[in-house]
Amino acid sequence: MDGNILVADDDRAIRTVLSQALTRAGCRVRSTGSASTLWRWIEEGAGDVVVTDVMMPDGDALDLLPAIRKRRPDLPVIVMSAHNTVLTAIRAAEVGAYDYLPKPFDLKEVLALASRALAGRARPAEPEAASEAEREDKLPLIGRSPAMQDVYRVMARLMNTDLTVMIQGESGTGKELVARALHNFGHRKAGPFVAVNMAAIPRELIESELFGHERGAFTGAAERMQGRFELASGGTLFLDEIGDMPPEAQTRLLRVLQEGEFTRVGGRTAIRADLRIVAATHQDLRELINEGRFREDLFYRLNVVPIRLPPLRERLEDVPDLTRYFLRKAVEEGLPRKTIAAEALEVLRRQQWPGNVRELENLMRRLAALCPEDVISARVVSQELAARPSASRPAPPDQGDRLGASIEAHLKRYFSLHGSALPPPGLYDRIIREVELPLITMTLAATRGNQLRAAEILGINRNTLRKKITALDIPVTRGKKLM
Repeated sequence: MDGNILVADDDRAIRTVLSQALTRAGCRVRSTGSASTLWRWIEEGAGDVVVTDVMMPDGDALDLLPAIRKRRPDLPVIVMSAHNTVLTAIRAAEVGAYDYLPKPFDLKEVLALASRALAGRARPAEPEAASEAEREDKLPLIGRSPAMQDVYRVMARLMNTDLTVMIQGESGTGKELVARALHNFGHRKAGPFVAVNMAAIPRELIESELFGHERGAFTGAAERMQGRFELASGGTLFLDEIGDMPPEAQTRLLRVLQEGEFTRVGGRTAIRADLRIVAATHQDLRELINEGRFREDLFYRLNVVPIRLPPLRERLEDVPDLTRYFLRKAVEEGLPRKTIAAEALEVLRRQQWPGNVRELENLMRRLAALCPEDVISARVVSQELAARPSASRPAPPDQGDRLGASIEAHLKRYFSLHGSALPPPGLYDRIIREVELPLITMTLAATRGNQLRAAEILGINRNTLRKKITALDIPVTRGKKLM
């Protein structure tokens, strides 16, 4: 890279890390912990790219961005924030930030963004002002986990476009909430938001429901009826459970996407489709394509920008925020005000949540209504969960996909916190030891210290097991079952 970078952050350590990394990449860097100093440099014409924290002691960088764009419209500004909500990402996009990065950030991603920003400086259109308090009241998405940050960043880039979006996620992850957010914070927010569930409409009525019909088009069509496409004109049409759409309706939908117009059932006059389409499914559409149940050409028309919503089990760090939010929401619904104990939150975080966010919300609503105490205890939560289907209980320890995800998350946290600094030598052995120690200990406990049986369960040679017991200093008590 070759360019002048202005870095602004009130954390000296972050300024140092960014300055050193950018300098090593070939840039010339000036850093400050003050918003006023940053503005003075910008007024003086300094810098080709700005990398700034949102909150600084003397100002908010997002409040400063409109003035920066007016003064220097070609200056890319990359904003970072530890206040990692979807609103922050949306605000950053609205006021013209080049990009938004949640903290802790990936240093390589900062360098890649700075490199792209130096190569091109296209600016978005002037945003429409709105108070943060008003928008936060309507904020539909809760969560600060890395998985949700990825969702927020994609959403922020899509707000003011008409690109077709495909939202994929399990039932209960909040697919309609994402679709509504894309509409409510986008440039079509003044238009209607129309949602239709493909799985809830009788097969023979889907085309009429979507495109409308003329009087007499079929038996029972006594009056002309507008379809969902007409009702959503100027706004957003949300096609939920798109995988359940029958083949004949898929063909008509494909034609609408290709030609931008449609006709009512039994009609001849073409009607222009002035709307944005957001589709969603909990199914694997590629598998449906292989089975001949979904058109491949329609898939590519709908899957212009895919958004994958993570299941709750992949973002358990969001459970406390979600829980408190649902308890506040329950009060607005007329239910008693409750708080929840820290121990109870830990119980919730250990669950599998097959019903995802919707299951957690329903649990909180039920506890708010039925729990006699003002503070929901771990005992009450455990009792309620014990009465739930077994699928909602803690995941068994042998789920390799969760173990791998935990190791990956651990390493990602390390690199995000330490930037370009590499771990000390011996990383492989340390991780293997952390995995082997509980694995062998618990297997020996389950077999009452029977090493031959434990070796069979583990799938290793008995001599290998003995060597690992010695190396890991694992105590073996014969005949005593510890599990």
